[in-house]
Amino acid sequence: MRTFDPDSSIVSDIIPSPNHGERNKGRQADMIVLHYTGMPDVEGALARLCTAGTEVSAHYVVLEDGRIVQCVPEARRAWHAGVSSWAGEDDINSCSIGIEIVNRGHDWGYPEFPLRQIAAVIALCRGIMLRRKVPAHRVLGHSDVAPARKKDPGEKFPWHSLANSGVGHWVTPAPVVRGESLMLGTISDEVLSLQQALARYGYGVPLTGKYDAATMEVVTAFQRHFRPARLDGVADHSTLSTLQALLASLPADTTAIASK
Repeated sequence: MRTFDPDSSIVSDIIPSPNHGERNKGRQADMIVLHYTGMPDVEGALARLCTAGTEVSAHYVVLEDGRIVQCVPEARRAWHAGVSSWAGEDDINSCSIGIEIVNRGHDWGYPEFPLRQIAAVIALCRGIMLRRKVPAHRVLGHSDVAPARKKDPGEKFPWHSLANSGVGHWVTPAPVVRGESLMLGTISDEVLSLQQALARYGYGVPLTGKYDAATMEVVTAFQRHFRPARLDGVADHSTLSTLQALLASLPADTTAIASK
């Protein structure tokens, strides 16, 4: 199988995947999507990502010891995000770089991410952000762009550590306190305002004013990334305040783009 030159100087190995194509409509990557492999071992994960017919791939795989494998050139469209959306776009594969982080995931015990692995993810992302002019708020998890289907990289992923190194968007989550909340079944203007705020940030959520199952899935995904202390899909004061703080700290032109 023909190989290629790595896009990053910190890549240790190239294991080419046949599962990729052209980016649609000449779209350039301006987003990074982080995943976990969600399989019992790295050998099985690499085999799945690099075998014809599996219909799945990623640009990079970050191993637990910090080694980085590149499987698809950044210029190509890897098949990592599946059915997904963000900020009005629904072909996330065409506008993103996909990074798989070796971790067994929720179905296999979900261990902590080793520090050496996170350091490698940060270094890799910083290089991609520089080369591709990826803004910090467009470094996302698979669960952000596919909240109904995915949990990865999950609530144990240290987004705050990445943000401290300039990778990803983060604010200190508001503390969880007792009080009124929006929850499944609620129909109100407050629910519509919540949905609009989530959509402004980028999440794909119906603007119905009803706190339905789809809204609950998006709120859970938001909590998994930005307020992992409690994952219940209930829009409590902590969730709402954290969302508003994130929106307030976005670059001035971002919400206009996200609301188109």
